[in-house]
Amino acid sequence: MRRLEICALLMLGALAGCMTAAPMPGATTPELSPGGGPAASAGGGAAGGESEAASGGAGGGYAPLILDRTDTGLGSTVEFHHLPSAAELSDAAGLFAIRHVVVMLPNWPQVSADLARFGALPPEADVIVIVPGYAPDRTALDAWNYSRGRLRLIVVVDGPPMSPLQLDDLNTLRPLERVVARMDQPSRAGFERLQRPLSFVTTVD
Repeated sequence: MRRLEICALLMLGALAGCMTAAPMPGATTPELSPGGGPAASAGGGAAGGESEAASGGAGGGYAPLILDRTDTGLGSTVEFHHLPSAAELSDAAGLFAIRHVVVMLPNWPQVSADLARFGALPPEADVIVIVPGYAPDRTALDAWNYSRGRLRLIVVVDGPPMSPLQLDDLNTLRPLERVVARMDQPSRAGFERLQRPLSFVTTVD
């Protein structure tokens, strides 16, 4: 899936107010908006409940920056297009006012991936991981349930799965926050067994 398409999905989800599950009392609802290139940072949301969006970036790309409309302080977002190493996360943790780490992956990580590395981030920072398609097998999901830190997983698919068992597997995924389906004709048919929030996006060329 192309980078721009994924960013568009995130922005549309934010506008619909559906990028997060129901918040805890007192919790804030971050939004996703277009921003700078990789490893970009942005200030927090504007006062009075309004969100700000930064645009541009090297090469005209778009980075999904997380802006919290209730947070009037400074905040930084770091974007990766690969599974960051422990050293890279350590560097990110040292950034000023780190709030979010966005990891946009081209495919599901290998089973041997050490996802516990996300626990190295400070407690005020969360990790939003976006993966395309359904997991190749159940073992690809198990590692996420042992991950550490404030992990939020978003799965972007092109429609219902070939087998409803794939939805049963997703339901066991502890950090899964939402499934986003790219469909010309949005329909919940085929997703009935999904126990997580579901969004639809239709792309018009």
